[in-house]
Amino acid sequence: MSNTPQQERREREKPEELPSREVTEGTERAPHRAMFRAMGYDDEDLASPMVGVANPAADVTPCNVHLGEVADSAIEGIDDAEGMPIEFGTITISDAISMGTEGMKASLISREVIADSVELVAFGERMDALVTVAGCDKNLPGMMMAAIRTDLPSVFLYGGSIMPGEHQGREVTIQNVFEGVGAVSSGEMSEDELDELEREACPGAGSCGGMFTANTMASISEAIGLAPLGSAGPPAESDERHEVAREAGEIALDCVENDRTPSEILSKESFENAIAVQVAMGGSTNAVLHLLAMAAEAGVDLGIEEFDEISRRTPKIANLQPGGTRVMKDLNDQGGVPVVIRRLLEAGHVHGDAMTVTGRTIAEELSHLEEEGAIPDDEAVDADFIYTTQEPYQEEGAIKILTGNLAPDGAVLKVTGDDKFHHEGPARVFEGEEAAMKYVQEGYIESGDVIVIRNEGPRGGPGMREMLGVTAAVVGQGHEDDVALLTDGRFSGATRGPMIGHVAPEAAAGGPIALLEEGDTVTVDISDRTLSVDLSEEELDSRRDRWETPSPAYENGVLAKYGATFGSAANGAVTNPGVKREANEQ
Repeated sequence: MSNTPQQERREREKPEELPSREVTEGTERAPHRAMFRAMGYDDEDLASPMVGVANPAADVTPCNVHLGEVADSAIEGIDDAEGMPIEFGTITISDAISMGTEGMKASLISREVIADSVELVAFGERMDALVTVAGCDKNLPGMMMAAIRTDLPSVFLYGGSIMPGEHQGREVTIQNVFEGVGAVSSGEMSEDELDELEREACPGAGSCGGMFTANTMASISEAIGLAPLGSAGPPAESDERHEVAREAGEIALDCVENDRTPSEILSKESFENAIAVQVAMGGSTNAVLHLLAMAAEAGVDLGIEEFDEISRRTPKIANLQPGGTRVMKDLNDQGGVPVVIRRLLEAGHVHGDAMTVTGRTIAEELSHLEEEGAIPDDEAVDADFIYTTQEPYQEEGAIKILTGNLAPDGAVLKVTGDDKFHHEGPARVFEGEEAAMKYVQEGYIESGDVIVIRNEGPRGGPGMREMLGVTAAVVGQGHEDDVALLTDGRFSGATRGPMIGHVAPEAAAGGPIALLEEGDTVTVDISDRTLSVDLSEEELDSRRDRWETPSPAYENGVLAKYGATFGSAANGAVTNPGVKREANEQ
């Protein structure tokens, strides 16, 4: 006589270490199984590892509008590998749409909410593994932080990049539209042309196309080992993107079988690899913030100064937007991020023995891709925008960490132009982004100015707004090389020019940026890595004695809650109470 389904299920009991046994095994869990059966799960599902698919699909941004279909492909992969897929949702904020508004204060907070919400669902539902899907900027670190925090077998899955638009015979992205606003205000572009440009820049679904924050963090997900090599490059609306998603689902089950968790993958070397790729590709300054936060979650000792140390010894070998003209789709056509990693590995700039989510090391994974014909021979790579380490685009990486009497705990700059830049000029001080934007748009900006935007830090904002609107307006008016800008807030990955962010300590914590006055002489020196004001310590101390802590910008709601718990940008602006919080005790 054949076994009943119940007997077959009992014979296929899950390994004892899987958390989902707590809700699927035993007579006392019959009510729990009844709930699962109401959703269409059967005995075979209930006897399989439970894999959560965290999906921030939403209609609020093109970065995420297609993620339902991407998640479906991941679910197919989980099913094929005999797992039990459980999809659940979380939030997203569109950085590009909230940019330049008070709503941008929600952006960094969304990173924390995503990490918290995915952790809560995985913990509360006793999941065995995760596939974390991501589209817009803060989705990526939020999902990786959640995977690290839960330490479940996890695979990171990027939703893919948007295709470039075409305007007057050239490829364009959202960066061109933001800079077009500044060009209109200076008379360099007509409103009609800007209207045409806005209709052509974003042709469909996917994250912003240049080496902005989303593509930077997607590239880092490969380099750090949480995503398979080659998974960041395929465009959002491509068959290849769905192949990547199906593979992610399959790998998740392999991770369960081999107990391959983030803590088994991540190491100090993994983070050093991630930084090397960031600086070699001209990646977003936001990656400094996010990698510090991820390292804090992983218990890896990583300091902001290490970004500068690695950047000094790692050449920039990819020339992509915002500094260059090419986009992620172009890089994918040449073999994607693995081509960059291979060149860095051959030159000794990355650790080949660092582990990846596939169970192979970085070096082994590259060899595997070469054997599969998934990446071209090195000689076949287009040298027009992907350079060699012997003849790099720039001798040093793109990220610079500046310190000095204006930024004792550090500030972050991405070089998109002259890496020997030296600038000295009068401070034009603004208490927030809006006042600075008005100053720039009304044409008051002058060559030599140093625009200072403060009280935009993690606590002071709160939420550390990105300021692509202001920086793009400065560049759009022709001041990319003769005006500097510094802030305790952040910049978009699309920002270019001498724009210094993450100034720490922030103004709200009494950092020196809070003590600046109109007309103070500020010096930015990239070669010396200094950010300073021509004031004596005695004068700074005198101003500090007169300074008063500002009242919180919000007294209730989510902005008040997270604003009160953010740590310093020098440590990743984390809110998790269990990790390193401050560079210096305030």
